[in-house]
Parts: sequence; structure tokens; C-alpha cells
Amino acid sequence: MTQVVPAVPAAEQSGEMSHREVLEALSGLLLAMFVAMLSSTVVSNALPTIVTDLDGSQTGYTWVVVATLLTMTATTPVWGKLADLFSKKVLVQTALVIFSIGSVVAAAAPSMGVLIGARAVQGLGVGGLTALVQVVIATMVSPRERGRYSGYIGAVFALATVSGPLVGGLIVDSPLGWRGCFFVGLPIAALAFVVLQRTLHLPVVRREVRIDYLGATLIVAGVSILLVWVSLAGQQFDWVSPTTALLVGAGLAVIAAALYVEARVAVDPVIPLRLFRDRTTVLATVASALVGVAMFGATVYLSQYFQLARGMSPTEAGLMSIAMVGGLLVSSIATGRIITTTGRWKRWLVGGMVLVVVGLALLGTIDADTQLGVVLAYMAVLGVGVGATMQNLVLAVQNNASLADMGAASSVVAFFRSMGGATGVSALGAVLAHQVSGSVRDGLATLGIHPSSHESHAIPDLDKLPAPIRDIYEHAFGDAVGHIFLVSVPFALLALLCVLAIREVPLRTTVTKEGEAR
Repeated sequence: MTQVVPAVPAAEQSGEMSHREVLEALSGLLLAMFVAMLSSTVVSNALPTIVTDLDGSQTGYTWVVVATLLTMTATTPVWGKLADLFSKKVLVQTALVIFSIGSVVAAAAPSMGVLIGARAVQGLGVGGLTALVQVVIATMVSPRERGRYSGYIGAVFALATVSGPLVGGLIVDSPLGWRGCFFVGLPIAALAFVVLQRTLHLPVVRREVRIDYLGATLIVAGVSILLVWVSLAGQQFDWVSPTTALLVGAGLAVIAAALYVEARVAVDPVIPLRLFRDRTTVLATVASALVGVAMFGATVYLSQYFQLARGMSPTEAGLMSIAMVGGLLVSSIATGRIITTTGRWKRWLVGGMVLVVVGLALLGTIDADTQLGVVLAYMAVLGVGVGATMQNLVLAVQNNASLADMGAASSVVAFFRSMGGATGVSALGAVLAHQVSGSVRDGLATLGIHPSSHESHAIPDLDKLPAPIRDIYEHAFGDAVGHIFLVSVPFALLALLCVLAIREVPLRTTVTKEGEAR
């Protein structure tokens, strides 16, 4: 009697995946990545309307962004470590569910407090999706071949970045209002869940699981305390104050305790400190954090620039992002293909960072009166630089990491990039709010108007303002946004120095390192 053996996907039989199997699995992963990126881009142009509708302030505007970044950043290492221990497919699907729950709550939020809390829940899911998609792709495809697929990743990034603000702007301008922005990702998240269930078949690696609960808790707590300090300093209290001393001291103490646990106590630490014995990992991680400060910290306020300094609608502001995203898409596809063909990657990483520095410096010269074509050209330069930089920093680290540490190594880069981004958004948001309020206060005083503190800090509805006062607000925001790009330049220069110091290692052509069992 012949025994019937259940069909097993080729990936699970051999541990290797064909090009067709990779593309099938990649479809679900790209949908998940699209959802994660869409969660921020679709809301970006709606934020001024949201904050105005819920009676928020510049601080509230910043916190709607920071809440997601904070939870995403703090939990990224945990998601990465879990990927080294449990089913990666189940983890990605879990992250999709968490994201969807946060989206539903955000859509129904009656106040800024509830909205910020819901965005924090969204961030938990986005942290999982951001970390896990990169890990799964690294598990399926060798570093040398990864450039072959980077075009798909770049296309998804471009689609989310361009379509998000456009769709968000259209939804805000429609009868649905801004609440519809939080519903738009739910059907895509559900589709990604189903597609992953059908197409993602990774080899099952069985190993003894020891979850480092103490280390994970301390890492999340320490990072959160420091991010809360960065988010509130300069607005709720002074940068140099007893509150600052308390928060910074507590955050550093908890981080120190986490490092002790990871080094001496944990059997299987969330962030294996041995990863930092590798020079490339250290330099790429520092560069990622600095790029996060410079890029995310500055570009997140471009939407405010176009709406509040140039008087555009949310939909029009969304169209403006095409310049930067177009440069990013072309750059990521071109460099990915060339790297796969030649195996040489450092020259493209260095060139990309040079363009990031130049792009930020050029954007540092803009104000409310700068010709629109000039602003778009500067954005395109920055986009080309970012496209050649972000993915290649991750690639450099993954190329040096063993498969057993792939989740932890990939998430460490994402963690520090997000940490830098959250820090940049918060710190530069404080700089922006301070400069805008000062400029508005001086401008109104010139007109003989003595504003209250709330009026000088509030985000106005420009359409309801008299022309002279509207002009004051537009010039205040235009000057301030240009200034924060200029503040970002030193961080990008430091990132460039780190990239220059990275030693180029030939990209391996196998998923595993030589001598490592899959």
C-alpha cells in the first residue's frame, strides 16, 4: 500500500527558494511593508486638519508623529529577536493585527489624547512590520542577489510615499474627513495577511527558546523614557531643568541595567552585544541613527511647509512629495541592480550620503518665497541620496551577520534609525515650534497685536485669517522649516564620516555564512 506524503513547498524541502517562490512570498511582504509606510504617509497631510479639528497645538502635532515612532522604535529589537526564535510568518501576521486594532481606535478618536494613544498601538504593529519584512527577505535571498529585488522594495516605498499623501489629502478634502485616513490601510492589511498565509513558506528552524523578558522590558522602558524627554523638552519644560535631569538620569540608568542584563544575565539576549564586535555593524548602526535624525527629523515637516508656508491644500501638498520619491525610486532601483551585477556597494553608499548632505544643505536655504521649482529640485537631490543610502546600510550589516542572528542584526539597524528619527522629529519639532512662535509674536507685535501664549503656539486655519496675519504665519513657517533642514546637516556629515570608515566586504552569494548550517 503506497503511503501518501503531503505536498511540501520546495522552500521547506531544500531550504532554498526559487525566483518564482521568492516573488510569490515577496508579494505578501510588500503588501505588509506598504501598510506600514502608508500608516504615516497617508496621515502626514491630514495632520494640520486633525490637530485643528481636535483643538491641538504644535506639541500635539509632534506627538501624533512621535507616539508611533516611540513604540515602533522601542519594540523593534524585540520583534527582531522573536524572529530568530519563532515563526516569522506568524509574527508578521500578528503585527498586521496589532496595526489594524490601532487604526480602528485612531479613526474613532474623540480627542488628541485618544488619537496619540491609538497611534502608539499602531506603532507596535509598524515596528513589527518594519523589522520583520527585512528579516524575512534576508532569510530568502542572499546579499549578492538582494539588489535584484530592491527595485520592488523601492517601488513600494515610492508608491506609499506618493499615494499616501495624495490619498490622505483627497480623503481629508472629501466628506469622509480625516478619520477616513485611518481606515484606508485596513483592507490592505487584511489582504497582506491572506497572501502571506498562502505564499510564505520558510524552513522551520527548531531551537530551544529562552525569551529574555527582563532585557526586553528594560530596553523598551529605557528607550521610552529618553524619547519622552526628547519629545517634551523645550516645550513642556526647559532642556536644562530638574525634569530633564530626572528623565535623562532615569533613562540612562535603565539602559545601563539593560546592557548589564544583556551582557551578563540573559542566556539569549534581545540584542546580542557580540554583534557590536563587528566594525561594519557599529559604523552602519551609528550612520543609520544619524541619517534618521537628519532625514526623518526634517522631511516630516515638509507637509507643514507646503500647507502653512505655501498655502496649499493637503492634496496639493501630497503631489509635491513626488519630486523626492521619484529620485529615491530611480536611485534605489539603479544602485540595487548595479550592486547585484558588480558586487561592489560602498561607492554607492558614499555617493548617496554625499547627496543627502547636499540635499539637506540646499533645502536649508528655502523660505516661504523660494520658487517652487527650486524647492522640488532640492527635494529630488535628497531623494536620490536617500535611495542609495538606506537599503545599503542594512545590506552591509546583513552581509556580515549569521543567519541565526539575522533578525537581531537587521532590527538593530532599524532600531537605531527609528531612534534617530524619533529624536529628530521631537527635537527639530521643538526648534520649529520655538522659532515659529517667536516669529509670529514679533510679527503680530509689529501690527500692534499682543497675542496670548496659546495663539502664538497654535496651528492656525490660514483660510480664516486676515491677509496681513496670514502672511506673518506663512513667512514664520517658511523660515523655520528651512532652518531645521540646516540644523540637520551636521548629523548627515557625521553619518558620511561613518560610511567612509566602513570597510567594504564582498557580498556573499549564499543566505548563510560559510560553514553555518541553515
